[in-house]
Order: sequence, then C-alpha cells, then structure tokens
Amino acid sequence: MKALWHERYGEPRDVLRLVDLPVETPGPGEVVVRMEAAAMHIADVRTVQGVPGLAKPLPRSPGYEGVGRIARVGPGVADWREGERVFPPIGSGTFREELRVAAGALLPAPEGDPLQLAFLTINPPTAWCLLHDFVTLAPGEWLVQNCANSNVGRYLTVLAHRAGVRTAAVVRREELAPELRALGADAVLLDGSGLAARVRDATGGAAIRLGIDAVAGDGTQRIADCLADGSRLVVYGAMSREPCRLEFYSLLFRDVTVCGFSTTRQLQKRTGEERRELYDRLAALVADGTLPAKVARAYSLADGVAAFEHALRVGPDRPGKIVLRCA
Repeated sequence: MKALWHERYGEPRDVLRLVDLPVETPGPGEVVVRMEAAAMHIADVRTVQGVPGLAKPLPRSPGYEGVGRIARVGPGVADWREGERVFPPIGSGTFREELRVAAGALLPAPEGDPLQLAFLTINPPTAWCLLHDFVTLAPGEWLVQNCANSNVGRYLTVLAHRAGVRTAAVVRREELAPELRALGADAVLLDGSGLAARVRDATGGAAIRLGIDAVAGDGTQRIADCLADGSRLVVYGAMSREPCRLEFYSLLFRDVTVCGFSTTRQLQKRTGEERRELYDRLAALVADGTLPAKVARAYSLADGVAAFEHALRVGPDRPGKIVLRCA
C-alpha cells in the first residue's frame, strides 16, 4: 500500500518520500477506506514543515481531507458496507492509497467528481460559517472579502449570491474579475491603497457590516476601513504570513470587532445532527457543480513532492487548488 510519508519536519522536497506500507486490516469498529482523491491545502505544507500549531506526531502521512470508498469493514461495524463512498475525518492523513479509521468518524459522500468532492470537508463549511455565523445579513446587504479568488472566497461568493447577499470581492490581479463576476460577485476590486474609497464607490456607499480577511498584515486594516461603524471583521487566514495590523482608533472610535476564525471551532458549536445536515447540504451543492473548486492540477501520489512544490506557488503559477489522485 503506497503512501506519502514523513518522519521529520522540513521542506517537502527534503523530508517527503513515497513508501510501501503493510496492507491495513480494520479492527473492531473500524473500516479501511480506499482513497480516490485528496485535497492539498497550504496547511498541509505547513504541517510537513512543522509550523507550531500545525505540527503532528511523526511518522505519518500528511493530508487533511479527501474522498474514497470503503474497502474493508471491521468487526462490529453495521452502518457501513464495502463500496460505499465516504469522507474520512479531517486530519486523518489522506495522502495514501488506503486509510484505516473509526467507522463512527465517517461522513457519507455522494456520487460525482472525486476531484471536486475531495475539498468538501474544509473549504465549503468554512465559507458557510463565515457567511452565517458572525453577522446576520439580509438580502441586498453587502460583505467585503479579500483573497476572493481563493477556494474559500469562491465558495463564499456563490453562497452569498444564493442568499441574496451582495459581495465586494478584493483580489490582487485584474484578470480574475470576469470569473468572479460569473460566480456572482457584484463588485471586483484590486487590493491596495485607496481600497475603502473604491469600495464605497462600487457599493453606492453601502454600510458594510461584515468584512472577511484572509491576508492579514496591512490587509486587515484595508478591510476594516471598508466597514461601517459597529461592524464585524473576521480573520480566517494570513496569506501575507504577517501579523494582523489594525489601528487602535478603528476599535476605539468605530467599534470594529475583530474575530479569529477556526472551522473546527465553528463546527464544534453545532450539534452532531446540525453538522451532518450542513455537510449533506454542501455535498449536494459540490456534487451538482453549484460549488465548484478551481483545480490547477491533479497529481498522482508518485508525484506528491512535485504537488507540494506546486502548492507553494502563488499567483498565475497556481491558478487554483492542487489535488492528489490516490487510486
């Protein structure tokens, strides 16, 4: 059974290798999932590098999420059968051909393109929670988000459009505007100086009550400047790899509230039934193409190191997500 493997932290090209591991045998209450595809995120790169907060006990296979089919069922498992398509639990090490997991941690997966479904368990619920958990926006209201061409940003644009919420999408490259408008973005603007004035012009001076920041650094202040007094600014990423910078007076005089975001934390606030209903709703939208991930390239497990190198690129060299074909 082939798997990407790392036994020490470092740059993927230095520490990752493809290995042959013994075939997995499920124990009581366990199943073995034959992986079809696994999504690759920047968090996977940081985990291999051993970034504090993301490092995992070694040795292990990296991989936060993916989709596959049950290959073998262990004793005492009554709810799953061989051949059923499932999502393994988040963070279970999906960059491998087969994965042994607790049966109770699985979620059912629909039929559809495995390269799209591989992204289901992290990015779509992140976008859903960003839209719904912090500010209740009425149809016709606006939100503003940077990094709008990211997978989360694209999902968020589609979900907001379906809810009647208007989006000001902030990006770094002008050529991204047509595809974001096609997804439902109402205004697409280039990040940089004077952003707040340009957002006011594009939205007709709307009082924007929700800002979403995945850049951090000075990007946090630029999004804050776009918001109405008493608004909420949610930070879910740090693409700049810098601390959030925000003037004290935005907090003191304008009552802008800044919140950090964790998908796991937001999902844990829901009951098991609520989480299952959310995943079922989102899975249907991914399966029917309503929520499309933009895939830059699919790699085989044998080319896993090259996939990590590609995932580290930004801009035109990586116009979308990286995914591994595991089967």
